[in-house]
Amino acid sequence: MALFLARLALSAIFIPSGFSKLLHLEAFARSLTARGVPGGTAIAFLAAAVEFFGGLAIALGFRVRWSALLMLAFTIVAALVSHRFWNFADGERTMQYIQFMKNLAIAGGFLAVAVAGAGRFRIGR
Repeated sequence: MALFLARLALSAIFIPSGFSKLLHLEAFARSLTARGVPGGTAIAFLAAAVEFFGGLAIALGFRVRWSALLMLAFTIVAALVSHRFWNFADGERTMQYIQFMKNLAIAGGFLAVAVAGAGRFRIGR
């Protein structure tokens, strides 16, 4: 039960965020372009799909070890793209640092899930 609750907690931020990005793909693509990410819409679609479907896979317990590794990589890339605290000063630097470290902590959670597996409550059991 604890692994199931951990998976739900980890996926809770990614499912609605990824869904919103899929619904507003052009705006998400513009935000990535503004951050210097090449590839525009293609990268935006890939990132939004990984965020949404990866979060869903974690919550449902579908291929959890692989899904957790994918989401670990996604979370680290998202931190490096969206929360570059080293480019800011003062209060904004502090906020971006907190967000960066939050992503790092979430990545640690995904690593733990990748090692532990889905537990008893998962699709296919």
